[in-house]
Amino acid sequence: MLQTGQSPKHISGASTLTSRASLRAHICAGRLAHVMAAHSPLSAILAEEAGFDGVWASGFELSALYGLPDVSLVSMTRHLDMVRSMAEQSSLPIIADIDTGFGNAINVIYAIEQYERAGAAAVVIEDKAFPKVTSLLADGRQELIRTEEFAGKIRAAVATRADADFLVIARTEALIAGLGEAEALKRARAYEEAGADMILIHSKRKTPDEVESFVRAWRGEVPIVIVPTAYPEMNESRIRALGKIAMVIYGNHAIRAAVTAMKDVFARIRADGGIHRIDPEIVPVEEIFRLQKMDALKANENRFLW
Repeated sequence: MLQTGQSPKHISGASTLTSRASLRAHICAGRLAHVMAAHSPLSAILAEEAGFDGVWASGFELSALYGLPDVSLVSMTRHLDMVRSMAEQSSLPIIADIDTGFGNAINVIYAIEQYERAGAAAVVIEDKAFPKVTSLLADGRQELIRTEEFAGKIRAAVATRADADFLVIARTEALIAGLGEAEALKRARAYEEAGADMILIHSKRKTPDEVESFVRAWRGEVPIVIVPTAYPEMNESRIRALGKIAMVIYGNHAIRAAVTAMKDVFARIRADGGIHRIDPEIVPVEEIFRLQKMDALKANENRFLW
């Protein structure tokens, strides 16, 4: 487990505390990083105001925003534009969900260059075959590529990054694919040896047992990332008790919350025959103006417009 004052492999210090360096410092200090999913600059702003330590630029959420299934249909360009827009509006470190890396190791090299320039603090790359199928889909196709091929992607990512504080996180889907803990551990070790800074272990079990067993069995030097979407009782105290998890990602709660709220409001407006009952219960337009930084716009108008 990463200890205070230590650095993950391949991560060096920075003279100024950028979002990348702040994420590194958070992890090196032994503090658990709470990362909230986002699919837009607005949701990234709200995650920052809520006090999260980072933003998960979720491929699943962005796919849902476009009304598309999460099966590698959203292009790198679309996802990259969203990451860039988030970085412009939020100072939180952005962990970019780049699925399989958009292809082979050559594609990964290009992706790392682009995401680093766009302002991401980290990327997560998973060991599924392209095109991937979202992990939690019942009976979905969950095909993994060879361990050696994916290790090559990790080596390419590590060799390409220009900023040593930029984290390369290797995600193994061995448990999702039903290959068992031994295979998951074997793959995680290979990815650590390839240079990954952290290992993300994913599971679709409804209880944390499978992930907890993996974490207890993990003997690697790099810390673990989890995404407890399927097993929500995995709370902070339970995570801390394992002692090896450095980051928890709340992987799709922004889009699910947005859909919950919109479905409720839309249905009530139709049932009520208007907005007269719901209007006092939703944020006023002035709150949207605040999030849009309209005060700064007005101040600039007063300064510069004649």
